[in-house]
Amino acid sequence: MLLSLEDDTGAGQEPMRTGLAVAGAALVELALLGRIAVVGKDIVVRDAAPVGEPAVDPVLAALAGREKPRKARDWVELLQKDAVNAARGRLLERGLVREERKRVWGIFPTRRYPEADGSVERELRDTLEAVVHGGAEPDERTVALLGLLHGAGLQELAFPEAEKKALDRRLTELAQGQWSVPLVRDAVRAVQAATTATIAAVTAVTLT
Repeated sequence: MLLSLEDDTGAGQEPMRTGLAVAGAALVELALLGRIAVVGKDIVVRDAAPVGEPAVDPVLAALAGREKPRKARDWVELLQKDAVNAARGRLLERGLVREERKRVWGIFPTRRYPEADGSVERELRDTLEAVVHGGAEPDERTVALLGLLHGAGLQELAFPEAEKKALDRRLTELAQGQWSVPLVRDAVRAVQAATTATIAAVTAVTLT
């Protein structure tokens, strides 16, 4: 979410793709914490106990509240609006962005989120740069984030000046590397497939 917001204006970039990626990130976070797993194509809850994170616990509750498991694509589509609002809320709580409310043409209300504290984003970008272009050894969460960005077609938010083909090759290489926790790998791949399918479907409808 932080990578998608323009620092000065607070305008969101690629809102549809970002929404899908943020919803997918909540699922991957739950996989990292051992709360969910991917069985076949379905997301299955392994442990419904709250994790204490306001941006993630509502997602876990929604998953656990279903009698029958659903596919990653269903959850990514269903959860994206709430996941984006929760992520923005957490950025505000941490003082990383501030909220500006305005009206377009004096009628339509809009909200933007300019940067208030750039330290976390700078640290994040430095970490991603070190892994992708510096050859640093990534941890599981960093590889998962890169996989989410790549799957949603948002890698240019993190690497705006990178050569596209070389960047794609490097991100693919990282995604195919050794994962210490297979269920996290499975969750990332399921979310990548879900995001790609949803974007393709929306694009096809838009073009017809």
